[in-house]
Amino acid sequence: MTEVVALQHATLIDGTGCSPVPDATGVVTDGLISAAGPTASVPVPAEAQVRDYSGSYLIPGLMDANVHLVSARTPDTLLEFEGRYEELAFEAAELALKYGLTTVFDTWGPAGPLVTARETINSGRRAGARFFCAGNILGLGGPMSEDFFKTGLTFEPATKQRINDVWEVGCGTELISLTVDEIGDAVVAYVHATGVDFIKYAASDHRMEGFLLFSEKAQRRIVASAHAEGKLVQAHTTSIESLRMEVEAGADLLQHPDITGGHPIPEPLMDEIVARQLPCMTMFHTERYLAWLADAKPQLGARAAISDQNNRAFIAKGARVLLTTDAFAYGQRVKNHPGFRPGILEDSVPDMPTHLGSAHFRWIKAAWERGMEPMEILRSASAYTAEAYGKSDHYGTVTPGKAADMVILDDDPLAAPENYRKIRDVIKDGIIIDRSSLATQRLLADDPGEDG
Repeated sequence: MTEVVALQHATLIDGTGCSPVPDATGVVTDGLISAAGPTASVPVPAEAQVRDYSGSYLIPGLMDANVHLVSARTPDTLLEFEGRYEELAFEAAELALKYGLTTVFDTWGPAGPLVTARETINSGRRAGARFFCAGNILGLGGPMSEDFFKTGLTFEPATKQRINDVWEVGCGTELISLTVDEIGDAVVAYVHATGVDFIKYAASDHRMEGFLLFSEKAQRRIVASAHAEGKLVQAHTTSIESLRMEVEAGADLLQHPDITGGHPIPEPLMDEIVARQLPCMTMFHTERYLAWLADAKPQLGARAAISDQNNRAFIAKGARVLLTTDAFAYGQRVKNHPGFRPGILEDSVPDMPTHLGSAHFRWIKAAWERGMEPMEILRSASAYTAEAYGKSDHYGTVTPGKAADMVILDDDPLAAPENYRKIRDVIKDGIIIDRSSLATQRLLADDPGEDG
């Protein structure tokens, strides 16, 4: 039986860039948007269930271009949840959906468990933010490697390798020692072995030193091999030179291009990125967080100041910016660990930028503080991200034919950034989500969504 729902009398901000439509109606038929526009001109079928949203604002479901759904990030949690990492992905996806993220893109994690969770959630068998994933960052080791967590002599090599293999799937640090042809073959094998949605590789190291991992020829081969398999490509970058090489290699999305060490992006490279409208997955931080970082962690604060300079230039020059948080779901066990980001995950840190559930609100606030136009902020958090990942045929705007992913707000998101927090309803695939039922059984994550 066809299910029809009419959402009436809200102000519609559809994500296309068009002006808001007061007193609008959206009609949802079997999970798809079948009509959206002024109430006076949108016929409502007699069989429709009608919901009155007078005084509310209807926007597209929000999207985050860079999250990490598996929150086992310390040796103890990696071992405890070994063999069931998909449970952590379910927990994180529920938290994301609870606070308006109907679609997210996981850019580093264990491919096998993530693909299992992806299929369960995206098929509608379990609630959670819809997601697409890359698995490992090709060229980097897994979570118990020097690239992520220095475990020292605590664990035997076989234990560390067993955990890391779940992430690496043959494309860890050994990739950088192969020939260009072998690298290309490894990328194809990885795609076939994992079933990931897109590819992410490391143009430079993960230890924030800016060391280049692959030659320009090798990077071009990675991109070409992934494209031949129908996969979009992004690269992890931490320096100006790795960013330049990523751009010239033909990467489709630029992952945190704002991070360039101690020097801002040269104007010619910035202008090329803007001219080509390459999607920039930039991590905006609020003024309050940057001030804290400069005082509490001066070295990190200095790097963050350069990133902020780059981000302001991206906005001023009209770059295609995507809402990007690098967020993951975590709780006290991760915050307590002395070896994992000590001093920067405590509850006392203001405007924590990486806590899944609230991080996207922080990003929106930071974008607002940098003078980004309110409509551009909304589109960066919806339509632009869908376009960048090749998903705009199905998601990103409240327009006929798209999946009925929407957030109903009690106040105007174009008037103030804090209004994104005033969620009345979250709708995914036409279903009004019972938000109170999400992420109630805690594994590792705290619920940060009500933070101020």
